[in-house]
Amino acid sequence: MGKLYDTLAENHADFIRAQPFFFVATAPLSPEGHVNMSPKGLDTFRILDANRVAYLDLTGSGNETSAHLLENGRITFMFCAFEGPPLILRLFGRGRTVLRSSPEWATLRPLFPEHPGVRQILVAEIYQVQQSCGFGVPLMEYRGQRERLPKWSEGKGEDDIARYHQERNAVSLDGLPTPIAP
Repeated sequence: MGKLYDTLAENHADFIRAQPFFFVATAPLSPEGHVNMSPKGLDTFRILDANRVAYLDLTGSGNETSAHLLENGRITFMFCAFEGPPLILRLFGRGRTVLRSSPEWATLRPLFPEHPGVRQILVAEIYQVQQSCGFGVPLMEYRGQRERLPKWSEGKGEDDIARYHQERNAVSLDGLPTPIAP
């Protein structure tokens, strides 16, 4: 049985900052819709305060998270210790997408490192933090970040990435629109 908290404590924040990747999960309202869970890395997660987090979303093959947030706002982040003492943290929240055209972009974007292929920033208000044991999570050794996504984005260039967003990221697998839809 895990422990529940209303806010991120400093020890939670320290644990999150030490993790090289995290998972994000969302789902549409329709029970027939696809539940989405994606691993994220490349130093793209930030804690804004005890109840607010953000991550820099890079171009990918789909845009399920953004579509689900537009539809219902539900989001869960999960961080697991694969090295050191076992621990799992889940952050339950209500999220939204911030696009380049938003006034908030200018405040949030400088919080993250430069990356090619930036698509959007996802911000979540966290209403509950769950800490659980993680005893069943395997021990694994971190060897580094993969370079394929940044290289792919660099090779495409900004104009091709923008076209890719419109062609491949404007609608979810279930036909839900994303905020980048025209």
